[in-house]
Amino acid sequence: MPGPGTTTPGFRDGPSGAGSARGYPAAVSTPVGADPAVVGPYLASVLGDEKWRSVSIDLIAAGMSNLTYTVTPTDGSPDDAVILRRPPTCAVPATANELGLDYTVIASLGPTAVPVPRTLHLCQDTSVLGAPFYVMERVVGVHVVSEIPAGYADAPDQRRAIGEGLVDVLADLHTVDHEKVGLAEFGRPEGFMARQVRRWTKQWDATRDRDRPGLDALAARLAETVPDTQRNAVVHGDYRLDNCLLDPETPGRIRAVLDWEMSTLGDPLADLGMMLVYWPQAGESLPATQASVTALPGFLTRAEVAERYAARTGLDLSTLPWYVGFAYFKFAAIVAGIVARSAAGAMAGKDTSGYAERIDPCVELGRAALDDGVI
Repeated sequence: MPGPGTTTPGFRDGPSGAGSARGYPAAVSTPVGADPAVVGPYLASVLGDEKWRSVSIDLIAAGMSNLTYTVTPTDGSPDDAVILRRPPTCAVPATANELGLDYTVIASLGPTAVPVPRTLHLCQDTSVLGAPFYVMERVVGVHVVSEIPAGYADAPDQRRAIGEGLVDVLADLHTVDHEKVGLAEFGRPEGFMARQVRRWTKQWDATRDRDRPGLDALAARLAETVPDTQRNAVVHGDYRLDNCLLDPETPGRIRAVLDWEMSTLGDPLADLGMMLVYWPQAGESLPATQASVTALPGFLTRAEVAERYAARTGLDLSTLPWYVGFAYFKFAAIVAGIVARSAAGAMAGKDTSGYAERIDPCVELGRAALDDGVI
């Protein structure tokens, strides 16, 4: 399980702990895929600064998407470090292409109100490291995962400010003029939610751990009741507290939104629905998939999150329970896939005990959203 909140520079790409981006800059192995003897001279050339001629590189414990490294000039300090990202060394071409899209959305959002790391360079010449890669600034901030660090946001009004800041940044993202910032071709927004339901239904069908009639019924109901999209927008795909870095001095300020691998053009309420799934309230008994941070005194309730979001975006949230139901379905399908891969021996080294018990509660919460309008 993720560790407590930490002051974390950089970009997250894996589980929390001493050997992760959340515990930056802990090196976990020889930096395969980013040879310092190649990266250093290359950065010196493209960045026009000889301080990069000699560098040290630490591999941050990678998740299942991209590899993330910190690159520090040999004569520099951690304050001089930058972040380098590339596909896994065994990645298929589609994965490498997604890395370029990741870079594109971050670079395009740079001039907007959405806080993102500053991009420095995209290399699409695979002869350099064997795959495309990009370099961006290292952002220093407080990374809250399962708990808030002692001495940070101790007062309820500070926690409320964190909640308000998260909502406001999501609203800012969803009101970006994607055509104006060069993202008009970033995705296929038409039919986005219907495709999402089909995609995750196929994912569930392909990785069934056992018969789960409730999950099948939820998938069918979602497919039959897809609401009309009110607005096409840049969607993050996995927006939540632990995918953001908070300002060390001002808890309500978001320093950077991280992990844009799932971003595209689509229905913005998909982001809000998923955010609410990760937003437990005080007094609730919810699946162990959710940290209890937002249940602390001061944080907005889910209803307050929705109200603030609606006020800032002007969107009608009468269909929001459908999006919450979909988010729980998607989450259940993801967990079922993990359970199936674990049973097949494909999750070596990862503790997946108890995961199967998380699926049915998610199905029930999804059903409650559709039947009773519970968000």
